[in-house]
Amino acid sequence: MPARMSWPTFEPSSLQESMSSIAPGFVDSFDVDCRLTGERFKVRFSHLWSAIATRHADTLDCKFFVNGRPVVVALALTGLLEYHRQNGRVLPDALASQVAAHYLKQRLEEADERAEYDASAAEVVELMGKLGLLRH
Repeated sequence: MPARMSWPTFEPSSLQESMSSIAPGFVDSFDVDCRLTGERFKVRFSHLWSAIATRHADTLDCKFFVNGRPVVVALALTGLLEYHRQNGRVLPDALASQVAAHYLKQRLEEADERAEYDASAAEVVELMGKLGLLRH
């Protein structure tokens, strides 16, 4: 029987860390302090993709590294459609990364640490409203 493979924990490369200078508007690295435990999380955005191709889900998946560990925030596409309905255009990837980062920040502040988060359509719309991306 082959040996079990373990996935290494690593920090994103300097190229990923400087993504905001290459692709303006994408979320910069940030720190989050957990309100319950006082633990500090170092968060870095990596990339995003449509999950329909990889896991047959109607989400936009945004990958981050939290203290070096990979974390995915899945944004419900039905929530992102509200931006299109109100603004007449598709939500840019850079703004989607901001929405996902705010969702992740809220979860980590509440000591809700996981490898994958699923943000519902209602949660996505609420966050976009708080970020001033929606008209009402």
